[in-house]
Amino acid sequence: MYGDTEVLRRRVDQLREQAVDLRGLADQLVARTESTGWTGRAADSMRVRVTERATRLRGAAAQHETAADSLERHLHEVESQQEAIAAIERRVGELVAEARTRTARTARAARASAGPDPDDVTLCAFEAPPSGHRDWLAVELPGL
Repeated sequence: MYGDTEVLRRRVDQLREQAVDLRGLADQLVARTESTGWTGRAADSMRVRVTERATRLRGAAAQHETAADSLERHLHEVESQQEAIAAIERRVGELVAEARTRTARTARAARASAGPDPDDVTLCAFEAPPSGHRDWLAVELPGL
């Protein structure tokens, strides 16, 4: 199966937590700087630099959020594809089982002159990809 959605979900959560942490660090940095009793040109210069650093930390937090959003969209697409693969697998399994049943009935009824339905022959000869494999999305069979 492609894409471990639990791993992806955990990574999305980690990215969001890191964004919160980065914003918290930026806030702490600014608050600590403001709480010092230091005054003068050097203090003003330090405050400007700290404000710039805090802005960069907040920018990094925003990038973490953007990455989390992108990964979450990917996660939903992976889940959608996995659901589609599972649905196709189930439907093909049903079609193949029905075709085998009809073929067995035809053989028992000794209607050799009519022969099995060509669609049933195709279905009975179908070699399935591994379970959960993306090749299921390209399967083309009668009745599918």
